[in-house]
Amino acid sequence: MASEETKPKKQRDEECIINGLPGELIERIFLKLPVSTLLRCTGVCEQWHKIIRDPQFVTSHLQDAPQCAVLFFPQESVSGEPHPADAILIDEAWSPSTYAVPVIGPDDFLCGSCNGLLVLYTKSSTLKVANFATGECLHLEKPVKNLRGDHFLFYNFGFHPLSKEYKITHFLGDPVVGSTRSHNNSRFSVIQVYTLGGEKWRDIKTPEALSLNCVKNSGAVNIDGTMCWLIEDMVANWQHAVMTFDLSGESFARIQLPATVHEDCAGGGPRRYWIREIDRKICIATAQACPSLPRRLVGMLQIWELENKTEQRWSLKYNIQYSPDYIPGPNLVHRNKIILQRRDGNLYSYELLGENFNTKLYVYKKTAIARRPKQREGWELKKWEAWEHQLSDYEKLWTRLHEEEHEGIALAEHSSISFNGLLPRILDDAIRQDIGMKINKICPSLPDQQPRPLRRLNCVAQKQDRENLSARLENYSSIMKASREASKSIMSMILSAVENQRGASGSNAGISSQNRSEGDDAKA
Repeated sequence: MASEETKPKKQRDEECIINGLPGELIERIFLKLPVSTLLRCTGVCEQWHKIIRDPQFVTSHLQDAPQCAVLFFPQESVSGEPHPADAILIDEAWSPSTYAVPVIGPDDFLCGSCNGLLVLYTKSSTLKVANFATGECLHLEKPVKNLRGDHFLFYNFGFHPLSKEYKITHFLGDPVVGSTRSHNNSRFSVIQVYTLGGEKWRDIKTPEALSLNCVKNSGAVNIDGTMCWLIEDMVANWQHAVMTFDLSGESFARIQLPATVHEDCAGGGPRRYWIREIDRKICIATAQACPSLPRRLVGMLQIWELENKTEQRWSLKYNIQYSPDYIPGPNLVHRNKIILQRRDGNLYSYELLGENFNTKLYVYKKTAIARRPKQREGWELKKWEAWEHQLSDYEKLWTRLHEEEHEGIALAEHSSISFNGLLPRILDDAIRQDIGMKINKICPSLPDQQPRPLRRLNCVAQKQDRENLSARLENYSSIMKASREASKSIMSMILSAVENQRGASGSNAGISSQNRSEGDDAKA
């Protein structure tokens, strides 16, 4: 009988016990596994590879997967120092992820995310389509190379549940008369569409010339295969309307905003609008700007929800007292919580409770990144050299702290052994027992040393990691100070006990000599 080593791979696969199960049962087992495990399973045998790579299985696995929100930090400069782009995943329990997303380069901008895929805008001539789970990237040529005034907010990404197609869209500014390369940055009449798996970009004409500034200021969302953004409508009460673009039929439609007249503050400035998706519904957030400081808001932040798309019926979902400390616009709404950014650079999440909100949950801060990503795209640029050195120095601090903790423990153990060697010289039982108890307390009780993460941390985990380092340094300093003081106290007690014994011994010798002299006199 042939051994397992000499059997051909195909024969071993056929004899696999799991492969003897019905295919439907194997698929149900795979649906319960995380993507990282499934990727390893694809290399086990041809049958498993076929099941896991089947588009229908991928769709079913996505439907059962937990829904996470993506909080993206674009590259920015803080106090003259560059900070790279980063992202945080927030799960259904509102727990932020720990590790950074390796597919995001330091200078990338997020155009959109859908079903675990990201579309990232790069400063090169390509867009990057990245898979969160696998780390695979596809570089796609932008529809127009070297387009002046192009912006990552002019790109969007969505999936249509009926056609099962992923599409990237681009708002192309109208060409400037007399120029072959320049395009108008305020109006557009064409949406360029690319279907993943297709061959080229296609131009779709809009019903009319639309405002690019509305897109840039208010954003765009994709909901159930429909892209939505705000357009100008000077006749309407809110002077805006919603334009929709169906990704399957590639058709346009207009949705009117509520006819409600806003009760604006007398001293307030113009009203601002943002389009957002909450619970898979179109929502409009609006608030009044401060006249002297347009980057600040006054009064209430209202969030309106489109209850019925056919009837174009809206309802006021939230009415929030907005603080001037916050930067305009709701940064992210996920389930029943909202994240707002304050001017101190921190992000705060709040629980939405009916018409108001409270309950601070987390504070996120844009700080550093602890480790290099697996993919080095963009990091080789000279402007990130200082950043890389800073990360290296930061890791050296952790290494040095761990070394000092080992040295401190070894020194304390050596002192403990030395002191225990001196105890037999102390004759007084009570003193010897007291010193022995103090010796047992010399060795410091330090926290366990956890191995440093091999993957780079995201900005939230990095902030926590820095705080842990600071706290650990302070704790180590306090513990070692107490250990040194305890050693000095023990040494002082031992010396004192020995000196007392010597004094007592000298006294006893004098008394004994005197007794012998008196005895001799008596004999004489």
